[in-house]
Amino acid sequence: MQPTDGQPRKVIPITPAEPDASSQVEVISLYEAQKKIYPRSISGLFSRWRWGMVFLTQLVFYGLPWLQWGERQMVLFDLGARRFYIFGLVLYPQDFIYLTGLLIISALSLFLFTTVAGRLWCGFTCPQTVYTEIFMWLEHKIEGDRSTRLRLDNGPWTAEKIRKKTLKQLAWISVALWTGFTFVGYFVPIRQLGGELLALQGSWQIFWVLFYGFATYGNAGYMREQVCKYMCPYARFQSAMFDKDTLIVSYDPERGEPRGPRKKDTDHKAKGLGDCIDCALCVQVCPVGIDIRKGLQYECIGCGLCVDACDTVMDKMKYPRGLIRYATQNGVAQHWTQSQMLRRVLRPRVLVYSALLLALCVAMLTSLVMRTPLKVDVVRDRAALSRIVAGGKLENVYRLQIMNATETTQRYHISATGLDGLEALSDGDVEVGPAESRWVALRLQIPYGSAPSGSHPVQLEVRGLTDGHKVIEKSVFLVPR
Repeated sequence: MQPTDGQPRKVIPITPAEPDASSQVEVISLYEAQKKIYPRSISGLFSRWRWGMVFLTQLVFYGLPWLQWGERQMVLFDLGARRFYIFGLVLYPQDFIYLTGLLIISALSLFLFTTVAGRLWCGFTCPQTVYTEIFMWLEHKIEGDRSTRLRLDNGPWTAEKIRKKTLKQLAWISVALWTGFTFVGYFVPIRQLGGELLALQGSWQIFWVLFYGFATYGNAGYMREQVCKYMCPYARFQSAMFDKDTLIVSYDPERGEPRGPRKKDTDHKAKGLGDCIDCALCVQVCPVGIDIRKGLQYECIGCGLCVDACDTVMDKMKYPRGLIRYATQNGVAQHWTQSQMLRRVLRPRVLVYSALLLALCVAMLTSLVMRTPLKVDVVRDRAALSRIVAGGKLENVYRLQIMNATETTQRYHISATGLDGLEALSDGDVEVGPAESRWVALRLQIPYGSAPSGSHPVQLEVRGLTDGHKVIEKSVFLVPR
């Protein structure tokens, strides 16, 4: 636009102001691209412990479904029949309290172990850790060591690369499918399951075998450390159970810093260097790819492989072991010995967890020992609440579900108490097969007019004629107005 007075005006350029640091917008990606981790193999104390736990856990997992207890599978959670067989125990859905107790004991055990020595479960016995270790071992045997795998993955596709990748995939798929088959074998008799799968029968069984096989293949073969870092909730709330007297994998910065490379016979102290030669071997062996020298990190699963790697380097350099070691934060800061750190184990939090865990274990074992192998459910007949029958008697009808939780056939006698002249009428004594249940019709009768109108409590007793066990259930007898 032209000025109204006809005189030209000078145009002054406006330079935009520098944005204030507080006004800058930070863009946070919801997905973080991850580089594949190539853990290096290492031998040592903790590596041997890890493989020992791999063999132990898989021997139990793969072997237990094939063991027999009499004429049945030793451990079987038969969801279709609603029976849970654990060694000599036969549990019904009514015994759900034992599953609740087992879960509480497992949680308290996890809290206790974490408080004392960090993520021992994650580093040595977690299924994700165990199967990742198995899959990485197969990868190492087929494709070679760390440097060989790096060259193979970064190189072009050749016949040798295709052969190795195909062989690795076949090995992974075989282990994953066998794992899925074994897992389903805890819910379907495994010998029966094997026959059905060979005959391509049982669509649901095939689905679950493939489902759990695929989950094992994906988690252990590809997701690996991503499960521990981002999917597992335990990694997030573990800090609530840590304190400065918890044994964790620790790097001693006072001894190791400043780090730097040097020759074996160099006097590193004269050069102002610490014991760490900055070889990064502790990072290369870490299954989650972290640098333990940066301090405690939630990704650390406490496997101790970095301890084995560092001790190996210290031995070669003729330095004392323990630059990376299991220690407490207080122990590292105050230069405590191992015995001094262990004396701090019995602190209030540990004592509380231990007391609760011991009390729950004793209560659960006592309950299992004193458990009556007989269950009875009482259901009133809604079709006929109360009626007058021949002989001038008032009758209520019930249905009893009698569950035999033993491995032998049992005979039971039913009786009732609670009202004058009360009679219990059924089709005689009841016979129930091993680990079976049976519905029984029961009629209770009293002389008409012997009790006022209303609801009257009665007790129904089911007594075993063979083993002597008995159960008393409460119910009510209705007298109409």
